[in-house]
Amino acid sequence: MNNPESRASPAAQSEAQPRLIVLDDDPITRSMIARYFATESFLVQEAASASECRILLRQSTPDLIFVDIHLPDANGIAFAQEIRASSSVGLIFVTQRDCEIDRVVGLESAGDDYVIKPVNLRELMARSRALLRRRMLDRAPAGHCSVVTFGDYVMDMTRRELALRSGAQVQLTRGEFDLLAALVDAKGRALYRDFLAEVVSSRTEMGDARTVDSLIARLRRKLKQGGDLGDAIVTVTGIGYRFGLTVGTS
Repeated sequence: MNNPESRASPAAQSEAQPRLIVLDDDPITRSMIARYFATESFLVQEAASASECRILLRQSTPDLIFVDIHLPDANGIAFAQEIRASSSVGLIFVTQRDCEIDRVVGLESAGDDYVIKPVNLRELMARSRALLRRRMLDRAPAGHCSVVTFGDYVMDMTRRELALRSGAQVQLTRGEFDLLAALVDAKGRALYRDFLAEVVSSRTEMGDARTVDSLIARLRRKLKQGGDLGDAIVTVTGIGYRFGLTVGTS
């Protein structure tokens, strides 16, 4: 078990930097991931077992934990469920177990994402930053208006709901809501497809330009419930999309 200062540079030791625990009994994989994320300004701690991870969790609260399913003293999924019972920390399974049952049980009961070894470090970083970004949106700071209006719609960012002013709910998938929230929050600024792909990356697959385009098409269809809002989401050639309606507060 390592002290975070052994992995993070002095410049990275800031409260603004995300805190990560890498829980893996393989020292080579654990060290490789820890070193990479430390160079990207994460404050990293390592644990080789569930018992070591419990000690770290008693000392401080991380923003993110990578959990291997195979641990010497616990089942990784069961341990993740134990963590989830008392914490909303981001959890990503990083494991060799490419088993559909493990993936489904892990994601439904505790995890936010599931990554198969051998690890592509750049992909793992992208998934991690996307998860942290989504969690920041979910924890809107005090003073930030969580309910906005546009056209005939009311959007509650905290409750993650979109409804017509009449009260009728509009059913959005997680990806659709995250995408719409990012566009609304940008207040008319154009957002690049690559950025939106990270925003909507799901627990089962990374987002890409085609995923974004598909979600945009679905959102445009669903927004027609509130009348002709053809200009709600505007295509910006060579960049991506922007929100075209005036956004108010409620």
